[in-house]
Parts: sequence; C-alpha cells; structure tokens
Amino acid sequence: MLDIVSDAWAFLIIREAFFGTTTFEAFRSALEIPRATLTDRLRKLTRLEIFRQVATHVGHRKEYRLTKMGFDLYPSFIALMQFGDRWLSVSKRPPLVLVHRSCGCESRPIVACSECSSELEARAVTYRDGPGAGRKPAKPGRNTRRVSDGSRFMMGRPSSVSRALQIIGDKWSFMVVREAFFGNRRYDKIQSELGIAPNILTDRLSRLVAQGIFHRLLYQRAPERYEYLLTDMGRDLYGPLVAMLAWGDRWHSKGKPPLLLHHSKCGHDFHASVICDKCHKPIIAADMQYRLNYDPEAYGALGPRSIT
Repeated sequence: MLDIVSDAWAFLIIREAFFGTTTFEAFRSALEIPRATLTDRLRKLTRLEIFRQVATHVGHRKEYRLTKMGFDLYPSFIALMQFGDRWLSVSKRPPLVLVHRSCGCESRPIVACSECSSELEARAVTYRDGPGAGRKPAKPGRNTRRVSDGSRFMMGRPSSVSRALQIIGDKWSFMVVREAFFGNRRYDKIQSELGIAPNILTDRLSRLVAQGIFHRLLYQRAPERYEYLLTDMGRDLYGPLVAMLAWGDRWHSKGKPPLLLHHSKCGHDFHASVICDKCHKPIIAADMQYRLNYDPEAYGALGPRSIT
C-alpha cells in the first residue's frame, strides 16, 4: 500500500475520488496539478487497478471511477485520518466530521480486532511468520524521494490524512516506525534490518523524534548511544499500520500473508478491521457521509455529500 500512498500526487487523486471527483478537469482544478503529471498518475492508478475508466455520454470524455480495490483503501485512509485528528489537528475542530449512515451517529472509527471488535493496542498483539514470509531487497524508484517532499501531501483541501502521511508517507520513515513495532529500538539493529544508509537513518530518526513519534533513551555513555522508544503518539500509529497491512494482505498477498497476527486479549488470530465506534459495524465508503469544518470554495473542493 505504501507504494501507492507514498506518491503524494497519487494519494491526492485517490483522496479526491473519495469526495466524488471523477473527471480529469475536476481533478486538475481541485489539486492544481500539472496536466502531464495528472495524466501520468491516472494511467498509473488505472494500471494498478485502483481506478477504471468509464465512458460517458458527453463527447469522448471518460471518467475515472474507483474499483473495488480502490474503494477498499477507504478504511486505511480513515484510520490515518483518526490519527491525524487526534495528534496533528491545527485547530480544535478536525477538517471533517464523519456520519455513519448505518447507525445515524457521528462516528470516530477505531481499528479493531476482527474477532472480538475491541480496539487494538500494539502491546496486546503478537505475530509470527505467515506462509508468505521472506525477505527481498527494497524496491528502488519513487519511494526513495527526499522526505522534504512531504509538503506536497498538503496540496488541496485540509486533510488529517495528509498530515499523517507527512510523517509516515516517506518510505524510510514508515519502515523505521514499522521496525519499532517489531521491537527494534537501537540504531545498529534498525540499520541491519533495513539495509538503510547511515545518513538516511540518522535523518529519519531525528525527524521522528522531532515529530513526537520517538523519544531517545541513553543506554551507553562512551560513546553515547540511544534507544528510540515509541511515544504514546507513536504507539497510536499501530492502528493505521495494521489497517494498511490488512489491505495489502487482501489484494497483494495471493492468499499467503507474510505475517499472522494474534490478539492476546481474545486469544484469536485476526486481521485489522476499521469499525464505527458507536455500532461496531465495519466502515465502508458507501455508508459514510461527512460535514466539512472549512469552506470548500476556498479550496476549489466539493461541498458536503455522501462518499460514493
């Protein structure tokens, strides 16, 4: 999943699709994206089967509609949104208020165990290798971009998902945080697991400390060496990460997930499920409405409506 959302333009286009945008010109207007860039990303997302092209009755115009795989990104986006609302909101009001049509309530979805529906905490989950476990070198390409490019995630409308991806949308930042959930706290261990260049690892750890995801704990004085421990904010990324994992397992593991997760609270293996905090039903895009806490016209954005 990170291969998709770490490309800021691809993420922004998918996000606009969840607000009902379907045409080339509407995407371009909402994001002020160069035409050549938009053409490239729409082709990429169509090739990846996130979008499908649909002919319309208006001339030769085509619309770009989310596929089933594309719609299934929605729970992960909502998990990232909840993290952003809790920790990264720039005002007392988050950009969006979600309403779950199934129960009619304002909803603050949670990432829960698929077996017992209780909210997941990293400390209550163990893991073991699944049938798809193994190792391979990290893929080169766009994901090696500089972390400073994260400002592009903030293009267009206000978004708590964008704020979350400013932190973990960079490949190496994501992987460093992932290692923390595997219990790897020390520089040398993280470097050996990821095969990451020392200067990049130093940069990402410094940024994650500054952003409040890690705090440093001195464990050796001569020379000084530190452990990097997840803060409360950092531990709260567990839900979004396992929601992203569940999407990847469903669509790209070919029935052989690399990891199997076990919930010690209920004693069952499980997958992450994003559910309404009121009725505990799974969150799907077609069941959600939203209210905006900003003026959509100021961003060239769509106003309140259902997500379809």
